[in-house]
Formats: sequence, C-alpha cells, structure tokens
Amino acid sequence: MGTRCEPRHVNSETSLLTARERFYRRERKSVPASRAFTRLALVDWGMTARADDVLLCVSELATNALVHGVPPGRGFLLRLLPQDGGGLRVELHDSGDGVPAVPQRVTEEPHEGGRGLFLVAELADKWGVGERSPGKVVWCEFAGR
Repeated sequence: MGTRCEPRHVNSETSLLTARERFYRRERKSVPASRAFTRLALVDWGMTARADDVLLCVSELATNALVHGVPPGRGFLLRLLPQDGGGLRVELHDSGDGVPAVPQRVTEEPHEGGRGLFLVAELADKWGVGERSPGKVVWCEFAGR
C-alpha cells in the first residue's frame, strides 16, 4: 500500500526572491561577469521586463567602480535585492574615496566616458550614493509592475 504525498513547490515565491550578491576583483572581465550574473538572477526571478535597462546600469556602475572606486588589489561587491511589488535594487559596494555625481553636461564626441551615471539616472527610477567604511555604496532602483 502506497503513501500519497501532496504536491508542493520546491521553490516557494520567497525562496526565489532571495537577495544575491557576488564579489568581483579589479579586472576588466568583472564587468561582463557582473552583467551575466545579473541576467541569470533576473531570469530566475521572472524580472525580464526591464532587463536591458538593469543590465546597462549594472555595466555602468561596475565600470565606474573599476575605474574610479576600486583601489589596486581590491574589488567590488554587487548586490541584487528584489523589492516588494516586483521591483529591484542594485547596489555596488566599493572601497574607494569620492562621491560620484552625474556630470552637468554630457561630454562631446570623440571623448569616451562621462556618460555612465547620466545613463543610470535616466534609466533607473531612483539612484543614489550611501556611506560605507571604507568607501561607498552606489545604488539604483527599478520599480515593479
């Protein structure tokens, strides 16, 4: 005589939406690696509606951290935090000095750079900088549906 088991979900909604984080070294391959990590999390969470915006912001924040915020021999922490209502908060923790700001005007061609935080400010619903010792946390948020 067999025992009947009730079906249950292995991954409940709350376990699917657990924050994820990963540490990256100060090297070029960290930017595409952080983007791939974020893409996988977004797919797992079913948050693909604004994936292109989120991925571009992650790329820009990671690039800024490597260029301006991570001293030699260190790295940065990328933290993805699902929010109520289907939103997402992206945080980049680095140990560098300074407070990033959106440039007052976008640089003219053919100069490269200077557009990262401008793009983040345009694509994300909110962004900002928080304190951390040492360093800072640069974050952006995307509202849910």
